[in-house]
Amino acid sequence: MNKNEIIDKLKNIKYPGFTKDIVTFGFVEDVTIEDSVINIKLSITSSAQEVSQQLTDDIKNILGDNINLSIKRPKAPKETASRGKNIAPQIKNFVMISSGKGGVGKSTTAVNLAIAMAMQGKKVGLLDADMYGPNIPRMVDIREQKPEQKDNKLIPLNNYGIDVISMGNLLEEGQSLIWRGAMIMKAIEQFLRDIAWDDLDVLFIDMPPGTGDAQLTLAQSVPVTAGVVVTTPQKVSLDDTHRSLDMFKKLHIPIAGVVENMSGFIAPDTNKEYDIFGKGTSDELSKKFDTTTIAYIPIEPSIRIGGDNGKPIVYCEPKSKSAKEYMKAANLLWDKLETINKENLATNELIQPINNGVSACSTAGASKPAQEDNSCKSECGCK
Repeated sequence: MNKNEIIDKLKNIKYPGFTKDIVTFGFVEDVTIEDSVINIKLSITSSAQEVSQQLTDDIKNILGDNINLSIKRPKAPKETASRGKNIAPQIKNFVMISSGKGGVGKSTTAVNLAIAMAMQGKKVGLLDADMYGPNIPRMVDIREQKPEQKDNKLIPLNNYGIDVISMGNLLEEGQSLIWRGAMIMKAIEQFLRDIAWDDLDVLFIDMPPGTGDAQLTLAQSVPVTAGVVVTTPQKVSLDDTHRSLDMFKKLHIPIAGVVENMSGFIAPDTNKEYDIFGKGTSDELSKKFDTTTIAYIPIEPSIRIGGDNGKPIVYCEPKSKSAKEYMKAANLLWDKLETINKENLATNELIQPINNGVSACSTAGASKPAQEDNSCKSECGCK
């Protein structure tokens, strides 16, 4: 066999957990032949030994044992050091994707960030906690699927290399959910405790818009490692983004960054970019909260098409500007998670319920001054 024939055979090797092959992903760095021995160099994005072993077995099944295979992989993720209540301890990092208002592309961002991080070799889950508007099933093409049950727990669905659970897969399509806040709070706890989540590196949580019961319940149930806020460049959106960032601060959630969505428009016919809504306007707000804007996602038709048809742009259009921004943001986010864990910043100890179960951060808790119970040290306004 010559080099081209070997590469053609390697195109039959799927990267574990994905439908794409290792050649398409660009993981094959070099192929040479010396004295009838095939030398193959791979550079993969997963640190897991089982991924390397699976690739080794698959390549030997196709090319035989007369090969010299070198696989370069990143260092294994460090153990986290979160503190406080944690009802899903097998998950290393929790990332809350939030927005001050709806319609800014929060779910699209959650999907593409999750897939981007999975493409970089991490074990990733996505929890759709937007109970009233569960759009994730459409966006990752699992609308027709229902999760199976095992040992009284639901098994997450999987597509594009990520585990996913959503209320949209538990209801009939188009069915409305008319629940009070207490039911939403209970559902979020169940989605954390009663789902058979694997030992994930990261669980992304797509939150409903705003700063209410859902956000507080999640923060009190698990030590959220970091928060990401999604905004658009307009002032009316940035006003609400300020509130979301303020919420992270009061709940002692480290802020990983801001994603500025609809940041410019790329014309499909000329590929020219127009700042129809503005661009870079989130930078000043990010600086105010001692964080950065980690991505500027332009308006591209392929984002809308991908969201409607279950073909996320970061996976299906990897050469697009938006996909590159999501990949960059995923890298920055992972670096931030490692810093947070190294400095032991992930904790929810200070926001646990007081006063017979009433949260110090709730309106009811605020009616009784928290200074009577010194267990509340947050800046939630209850004092």
